Amino acid sequence: MLLYCFPHAGATSLVYRSWQPPAGTRLSVRGVDPPGRGTRRRERRAEGFHALVRAMAEQVVADLLVERARTPGVRWAVFGHSFGATTGLAVAAAVARQVGTAPERAVLSGAVPPALQRPGELLADVSDAELLARTAAGKGTPAAVLADPTMSRILLRMLREDDAVRAEFAREAAGLRVDFPLTLIAAREDAYAPPEQVWAWSAHSTAPVRREEIDGGHFAAVQHPKETLTTVAEHTGAGER
Repeated sequence: MLLYCFPHAGATSLVYRSWQPPAGTRLSVRGVDPPGRGTRRRERRAEGFHALVRAMAEQVVADLLVERARTPGVRWAVFGHSFGATTGLAVAAAVARQVGTAPERAVLSGAVPPALQRPGELLADVSDAELLARTAAGKGTPAAVLADPTMSRILLRMLREDDAVRAEFAREAAGLRVDFPLTLIAAREDAYAPPEQVWAWSAHSTAPVRREEIDGGHFAAVQHPKETLTTVAEHTGAGER
């Protein structure tokens, strides 16, 4: 089971590099980067939601086809946290159309659906100092990154770039509908994506939807990868020996 993972705003696939599937599971974690970041930092950045989805779908399709040639019948799924939930679901739909095989499941964590997201940019009038303070308060970014002038400058740029894309979600992703199952993960103390709002993603799939409520704040699912990957394995059948 190939698990393609999509990062939250201001992040790269580096956040998934340390993810190790629990013993007894058959998962291979694959981080997906947008052009201009992380493993694709030398590429030209994609402008806008649809360009970003196309570019990330190309990466997943290429990798999936290589793995299919090696292991016929290999299955796949996606995981996306916060900003990565919307992009991950849209990419999964695009990949399914191109390869003719739907993912086993899309796991969406710490995100509210497009219809519940405020349209327009949210950070345009926020100063760099305030944005860094907000990021620190969210407890999802290492203190060393926030304290380093060069790294914090890169972080701020990526956050503002992602905010420009997120501003399109309410308009461009509101009609996104898929026919494969979803798993929705919501943290009880998440001030940005409370469980009752996360559950509204159910309207975006015609297939069965499973809900998982966990302890912690906004980044709980990515800060506890063993538990998250155990859930993914159970919900996709990748935990079967």
